[in-house]
Amino acid sequence: MAIINDTTLRDGEQAPYVAFNTEEKLRIATLLDACGADELEIGIAAMGERERDDIKELLALGLGARMMTWNRMKMEDLDASLSCGVRAVDLSVPISDLLIGVKFGGDKNAMFREMENVLTAAKREGLFVCIGGEDSSRGDIGFIREVMELGRACGADRFRYCDTVGIMTPTQTYGTIKTLCGYDLLAIEMHTHNDFGLANANALSGIDAGAVSMNTTVIGLGERAGNASFEQVLMALRHLYGEARSIDPVKIKELVSTVASAANMPLLPNAPVVGERLFSHESGIHADGMMKDSHAYEPYEAEEVGCVREFPIGKHSGSATIRYHLERMGIIPDTTILSALLPKIREIVTARKRVLESYELRSLYQEAVCL
Repeated sequence: MAIINDTTLRDGEQAPYVAFNTEEKLRIATLLDACGADELEIGIAAMGERERDDIKELLALGLGARMMTWNRMKMEDLDASLSCGVRAVDLSVPISDLLIGVKFGGDKNAMFREMENVLTAAKREGLFVCIGGEDSSRGDIGFIREVMELGRACGADRFRYCDTVGIMTPTQTYGTIKTLCGYDLLAIEMHTHNDFGLANANALSGIDAGAVSMNTTVIGLGERAGNASFEQVLMALRHLYGEARSIDPVKIKELVSTVASAANMPLLPNAPVVGERLFSHESGIHADGMMKDSHAYEPYEAEEVGCVREFPIGKHSGSATIRYHLERMGIIPDTTILSALLPKIREIVTARKRVLESYELRSLYQEAVCL
């Protein structure tokens, strides 16, 4: 099965205007573990004492998911993480010429020397080490191979391919990751950003090409347009990839609402997997089909993610929806009256931009009966 390495508590919190307190971090980590995250990236130890205290508390939870910290490829960052007691680290290096220029003055040899020193020290401590290839998608694939070769020689365990500014397409991603996997140097992890709305697709394309792991964040939280979405990737792995992942409908809903509240990021009502209107069917054709077979216009059951199916009375509703609501109120409707009501309902809903409530429909029907 693909490894879900969730970075809500690191890259997710790096979203502008977002800051999690300790209690929120502990709750998010516990829920992520319960919802099937395999690994958690839980912070940046070099940020300071308060962050290190939070990391220690997260480690003390004793969750089943492997916990790791994010670090620059610097000895002081590694030392800060070691002081927290972590047993897994991501050590980040720039891959593109642009970022090597920004961070190492363009000196690739200096970068390699730093890599060798820090990686060797990390492995000497017995840590699981992922090399974070920052801005891999704007880097040269030959250079990525050199980084991976040095990483393997120093004992690194994984290479994180980062589409840092979200510029890859699924086809490009597949070809690149297929090539990197063909080198047979290090296992590949996908880190994809959503600047063009392709983070999920690129992460899964990487898995298709041979990557073993992908980074996610709950509700796709993260810098700019965010990252691949935990809940969306989780459902894709279960339903589209056939992975045996159990999903607790109560906990997945609680996880999403907890992160959305802590980040002060309201969810779109049509957000995939968790949107409150996701299982609402207004179109007459769709509603009629769903009433006859719950699989007609949904890829999975609403109950699986803690949602409820609804049939709002709106502009596009047909007689089947009107009949459904009336019968639920104990009224056996007359077909002729139903047909006459539809134009009036559409007129009301269009004028006020709001669906009818059941009690309003009952009043309309009773008025029509009395005419």
